[in-house]
Amino acid sequence: MTDTNKYTTIAATGTGDFRDRGSKFLAYAYPIVSPADVKEKLQVLKKEHPKAVHHCYAYRIGTDGIQYRAVDDGEPSGSAGKPILGQIDSMGLTNVLVVVVRYFGGTLLGVPGLINAYKTATALSLEHLPKTEKWIENIYEINFDYPAMGEVLYLLKQAEATIYKQDLQLFCVINAGIPRKQSDTYVQRLSEIRGVVVKASTELG
Repeated sequence: MTDTNKYTTIAATGTGDFRDRGSKFLAYAYPIVSPADVKEKLQVLKKEHPKAVHHCYAYRIGTDGIQYRAVDDGEPSGSAGKPILGQIDSMGLTNVLVVVVRYFGGTLLGVPGLINAYKTATALSLEHLPKTEKWIENIYEINFDYPAMGEVLYLLKQAEATIYKQDLQLFCVINAGIPRKQSDTYVQRLSEIRGVVVKASTELG
């Protein structure tokens, strides 16, 4: 039975290499948490592969199915981004980005050939990666004065929260993800600490 409070993602980065009629399709799979990660990974790959003709990619983020993109980057519409996203979805994964870098080999592959190439390269990059189950989180911004820090951090640790950003000065701000199954309980306990203000957020960092 699937635990509706958990999601599955990849626990490491991976690569796949597929070739067809001289064209090379190099796939790179990454665990990500926000669209900002996508931009960063793309910039790195474009520097690594300046002579590649296409950097096609797809990602899915979050557990509601709303945040995703499939980008063909100049390939015929639907021939690259969609097959990449299809492989991420067929494995039941989220918080995953796959970029496929293409070097053109001189022979046109046609749309069916491209779909097969992008799909296969993506599958190769994902299939042997370790998968991990994580708690679905609700994101909060927690504001408090420095003296309350010990209590706040203790409760967040107890809640198995993920701290995405923290600024611990005289006045402190923490952006944290608290597992959904127990977020109400811990938000209440945090709010009971003197001077602590907790508000729902969408910002991870």
